[in-house]
Amino acid sequence: MPATGGDTDMLLKDKVALVTGAGSLNGIGWAIAKRFTEEGAKVVLLDIAADKLQIAADTLGFPHQGFVCDVRDSQRCKKVVEQAVEALGQIDILVNNAGVSQPRRLLDIDDEGYDLVMDVSLRGAFNMSKAVVPHMRKAGSGSIVCMGSVSAQRGGGVMGGAHYSAAKGGIQTLAKALARELAPDGIRVNAVAPGLIETDLIAGRLSDENRKATLVATPLGRIGQPVEVANACLYLVSDMASYVTGVVLDVNGGLHIH
Repeated sequence: MPATGGDTDMLLKDKVALVTGAGSLNGIGWAIAKRFTEEGAKVVLLDIAADKLQIAADTLGFPHQGFVCDVRDSQRCKKVVEQAVEALGQIDILVNNAGVSQPRRLLDIDDEGYDLVMDVSLRGAFNMSKAVVPHMRKAGSGSIVCMGSVSAQRGGGVMGGAHYSAAKGGIQTLAKALARELAPDGIRVNAVAPGLIETDLIAGRLSDENRKATLVATPLGRIGQPVEVANACLYLVSDMASYVTGVVLDVNGGLHIH
């Protein structure tokens, strides 16, 4: 729920946040963006699907922005960040949420599928982080959250294939490496590792049998909601986590307990 004590209590008042993969109104990226606006942030939505992005941006309304962006394209990432800074004056927060899942077994993964999953998830997070860091460094502060997955921690077995697990594992390690490198600049970097979340990504892909098996394996006994991942991201980018960097925060209902 949003803060109730007035604007001064909002966790992200006067902050500007970029969220990639935020075009689907049933997705995690949208839930993050919406949650951030409830806490006072101005949000820039990025997505490769122009039609969905337009709907999402119109739903949020002014002053929030939406830019079409293929995060695999480093020059496009740099351009949209510059456009966001021009429109809103600064970049305080980046959430690297864009990703692609392919539930394929090893021998069914072709080169094209491998490249797509790795490039959107891992290269995309790298490109966007590289694009925003100069602006955060200039400001002397910033926060980046990278979207990992429980699949990276338990070796798959949820939705994506081995290439998906590898990409998400790479993202989580990227977050740790950037946390170490960028700490002297006042930039915190963390990752969130969701379990099975009720989004468009699993719609039509999760059989009743697999859903039941996941529920049995999850101590909390249910599938998560996008807002629950959004709340974890909100914590990490806010001052509540001012001494937190380089962590991977599990949001999986206990599906993976270390």
